[in-house]
Amino acid sequence: MTAADTPTTSPATAAPASPAPAASAPATTAPRESTVRAWATQSVVLAWRQVSVMVRDKATFLQLVLVPILTLLMFKVVLGDAIGSATGQDSTYGTVPLVILVSAMFGSVAAGIRLNQERGTGLLSRLYVLPINRAADLTSRLMSEMVRIVVVTALLIAVGTTIGFDITGGVIAVAGIFGVALMYGVAYATLVLALAVSARPSAPLVPLLSLVSSVLMFFNSGFSPVDAYPGWLQPIVENQPMTPTIEVMRSLAAGGPIAENMVKVTIWTVVIIGVCLYPALHGYRKAATAR
Repeated sequence: MTAADTPTTSPATAAPASPAPAASAPATTAPRESTVRAWATQSVVLAWRQVSVMVRDKATFLQLVLVPILTLLMFKVVLGDAIGSATGQDSTYGTVPLVILVSAMFGSVAAGIRLNQERGTGLLSRLYVLPINRAADLTSRLMSEMVRIVVVTALLIAVGTTIGFDITGGVIAVAGIFGVALMYGVAYATLVLALAVSARPSAPLVPLLSLVSSVLMFFNSGFSPVDAYPGWLQPIVENQPMTPTIEVMRSLAAGGPIAENMVKVTIWTVVIIGVCLYPALHGYRKAATAR
């Protein structure tokens, strides 16, 4: 058989080439919702949402930032000389820490009210059915409170330095003031969140929290020394959460012992968070799954 007799295969009848394998889709790297990594990353994302909501609400934002500054200046103008002459101490070393803590409390009240309203609108239920860590939303609210406390504390310290609040301990003392403010603020915010998720949307949450904040605000050592209160009231004033916190901040700024009061602040922080953490988590789950 010659080469001419050899059968040839035409292009039309050639066997089709096998298709190239399709490119595989990139593997997802999203962590499972129950992992610590998911809890951390999702908490940061939701915290940014909380901060954005707070900043976009102009009235609330100005109230949380501007009112503490005006309150501090008012205390200095109206009560500064009277407190100084009565106690023999510069009033700014008491009123600046006092206003820092009061701003932390009332800011947490606003955050708790927003959480209670979101429960009523069904937002918590929508968040709960998403594939996110169950604790991320509550953690994000505490993180946003920490951001707010840091910002407001920095502003109040800056304003305080113009009216006599001189921090003699340097950078370490400043860091200590921020740390103590965060300890108190996070503990109080945990208490508020536990109440907010447990209360009905129509419950009188504002009067209750405002009453607690006002009682703490007026019975502490920020306005006057503990010795100036009636004898039967002095143990209560001396050991309520605000007084040792104010005294630690005062000592960090002006110099003085902090060990005893720091122990009290630490105990109060651990006790409040320890007592309120489970009710906050349980109440959040109950509020998010309620029909």
